[in-house]
Amino acid sequence: MERLECLDITIIGGGPAGLYAAFYSGMRDLNTKIIEFQPHLGGKVHVYPEKLIWDVGGLTPVTGATLIEQMDAQARTFNPEIVLNEKITKIDKTEDDLFLLTAESGQQHLSKTVILAVGGGILKPIKMDIEGAERFEVTNLHYTVQSLGQFKNKTIIISGGGNAAIDWANELEPIAKEIHLVHRKNKFTCHESQATQIMNSSIHVHLNTTIDKLLAKQAANEISAVRLKNHRTNSFKQINTDAVIVSYGYERELTFIKESPLNIALENEYFVKGSSKSHSNIEGLYAAGDVLSFDGKVHLIAGAFVDAANAVNQAKMLVHPEATASARVSSHNDKFNKKNKALLQQLYQG
Repeated sequence: MERLECLDITIIGGGPAGLYAAFYSGMRDLNTKIIEFQPHLGGKVHVYPEKLIWDVGGLTPVTGATLIEQMDAQARTFNPEIVLNEKITKIDKTEDDLFLLTAESGQQHLSKTVILAVGGGILKPIKMDIEGAERFEVTNLHYTVQSLGQFKNKTIIISGGGNAAIDWANELEPIAKEIHLVHRKNKFTCHESQATQIMNSSIHVHLNTTIDKLLAKQAANEISAVRLKNHRTNSFKQINTDAVIVSYGYERELTFIKESPLNIALENEYFVKGSSKSHSNIEGLYAAGDVLSFDGKVHLIAGAFVDAANAVNQAKMLVHPEATASARVSSHNDKFNKKNKALLQQLYQG
C-alpha cells in the first residue's frame, strides 16, 4: 500500500458546517482536507439556490447561490485540500490510532482527527413511482428548482405537500402562468403560515389526489399533460402542463457512519449522539451541523458554524495538547495581517 499523507483534520462533507470548519482549521494552523460526495461544495443549500436566506448572522437577505459562493471562498482562505466526487464508505482506526477513511473508489485517506459534517447524509430525491417517468427527467420533470425564471409564464404541476413543495408553489405563483398543487392527503404537512398563503392564492389545489399518469405527445420526451386521480371520489382529471415538479422528500444515506467498525453512537438513527462541544463517543471524531445531536442543539446555519468551530478547537487541543482552547478572533489574529493590508490597499486605491 502506498504511503498516505496524514492530515491533522479531515472533514467529511462540504456544506455550511464543513466549509466553516475548513476556514477555522486554517486559522488554527491545522493541515486540512475536505471530502465531498457531490461534484460541488455547498451541501443542501444547492436545493434552494434562488431562495432568500435571512437568518445568517450579520448578513442581509442573501440567495442560496450567493451564500454558497461566499462560504466556498471563505473555506479556501488557507488552501485546504479539497476532494470532490468522493464517497466515503468506511471509517476505521489504524494500530497507530489514526483514522483511516476508505472511499467507494478504493482511495484511502489518513487523518489524526475527523469532523463529520454530512448534514442529513447523502440526499437523493424520492422519485415518482410511475413507469417511464425517468425519460422525462432530461426535459420537464424536475425534482428540484434550480431557477425560478425557467418557469416564467408556464403552466406547472407541483406534486407534494411538505415545506419544499409549498415553498416552490408560493414563490412561483407570481412568475408562472398557472400552478396546480397536487397532494395525496387531505391537508398539507408544511408550516401553517405557508398553507394559509396557498389557500389565499390563485394556486389550484387538488387534495386527496395523486398523479396517475404522465402523458406526452407521440415520440416526444416532454410531458404535455398529467392524469390526476382523486382517491376519495375515484375520479380522474387531465390537465395540460409545461412542467412537473415533484417534491416527495429525500432518502438519506449515512451507511458509512451506521456501519463503522468504530461503533459510533447514534441518536434516532440519523444523528451522531454528541456534546455541545461537538464530541462524539470516539476520541478524535467530531461532528458539526445537522448530523450532530445534543441537548440545546440549534438547527440553523449559524448553529452549524458554532459546531464547526467547537469541533476544530477540540481537534486542535487533541493534536497539540499545549494549544489554547480557541483561536484569536480575526480582528486580532496575526494570520490576517497581510490579507487585511492587501484588501485595504485595494479598497482605498481602487
